[in-house]
Amino acid sequence: MRKALTGAYAAAEAMRQINPDVVAAYPITPQTPIMERFAYFVNNGLVDTELIRVESEHSAMSAVVGASAAGARAMTATSSVGLALMFEVVNVASGLRLPIVMNVVNRALSAPINIHGDHSDSMACRDAGWIQIYSENPQEVYEHTLLAIKLSEDHDILLPSMIMQDGFITSHSVEPVDVLDDEVVKQFVGEFKPKHSLLFDKNPLTVGALELYDYFFETKRQQEEAMNVVKQKYYSYAEELSKLTGNKYPMVEKYFLDDAEVAIVALNSAVSTTKVVVDRLRAEGKKVGLLKIRLFRPFPYEEVQDALKNVKFVGVLDRSFSFGADAPVFAEIKNALYDLEVKPKLQSYIFGLGGRELYERDIENAFNQLLSGDVSKEKRYLNLRE
Repeated sequence: MRKALTGAYAAAEAMRQINPDVVAAYPITPQTPIMERFAYFVNNGLVDTELIRVESEHSAMSAVVGASAAGARAMTATSSVGLALMFEVVNVASGLRLPIVMNVVNRALSAPINIHGDHSDSMACRDAGWIQIYSENPQEVYEHTLLAIKLSEDHDILLPSMIMQDGFITSHSVEPVDVLDDEVVKQFVGEFKPKHSLLFDKNPLTVGALELYDYFFETKRQQEEAMNVVKQKYYSYAEELSKLTGNKYPMVEKYFLDDAEVAIVALNSAVSTTKVVVDRLRAEGKKVGLLKIRLFRPFPYEEVQDALKNVKFVGVLDRSFSFGADAPVFAEIKNALYDLEVKPKLQSYIFGLGGRELYERDIENAFNQLLSGDVSKEKRYLNLRE
């Protein structure tokens, strides 16, 4: 069925069909419509979920940690400083190997106070041990939420997931979204069967134990091994979902890259704008292409290297800073290409902070710089006032 949905409502629709046991909610712009819509589903008896209205985002993550540890399928959503306030418990969730799924509506971190979209919130959590999936549009928000459930709840993975969408650009924009039948989704996600739980485990179980230097190191190594399993199993679940939707979910998506001389790397909503520019420049005979990053954690180094190995110049778009260092996406692309004997020349572009518009002309200017071989070791900025 095709529905007109915002990105926020697409997330809530997926949550309704998943029908989690527990959802903890705290409002924050621009995530609030997700939980408003889901609360409507709860109030009208469309889900069996226990909706917990908490006093802060820290409490929201704490509540779903407790619920998940007890054996419940648990979900939540947040944005920006809400995710920052959660950070202590975000790491608890991954360290305890709890398969929590959380939609993140990307928004700038303070200060100054800003309610619009950039990636400073989720990029600040990129090393917190969560699977991270970025979404170009509401359709992907919906489908990535379903995919994340399968990945997180796999007993060989048991890691929490974040599904990202750009604040306001995606979360508040209405697009047609193809929604699966409820029964189809129910069969796809299956009944939640926790590997361990405080309430249903027949064996003695400790949750939240103190680990000093005797075992802490080994526990962290297990989280790393679980991330490696994500890469091993990702495509089996992606293919399973693809059979239902007809869409594909490669870790990285190539767009006119096979013969491209220059390429731009992007994620989330910037991908759509870049595609428009690629189409126009291709019509002019210019060999340009796009690499879209879908899975950011674990990072698909081999797939990126294979996609970009024959490109001469690559521009990487980042919607956040890593102050005093390479920007987050740029750093990963550089790492992915390091082992190539003949490497593309790279250019870092920062754009869109605090919701600043990214125009087609900005991307076209970046492509023209790359086509002329004009690259610099310094960061460059798109649509920044001088």
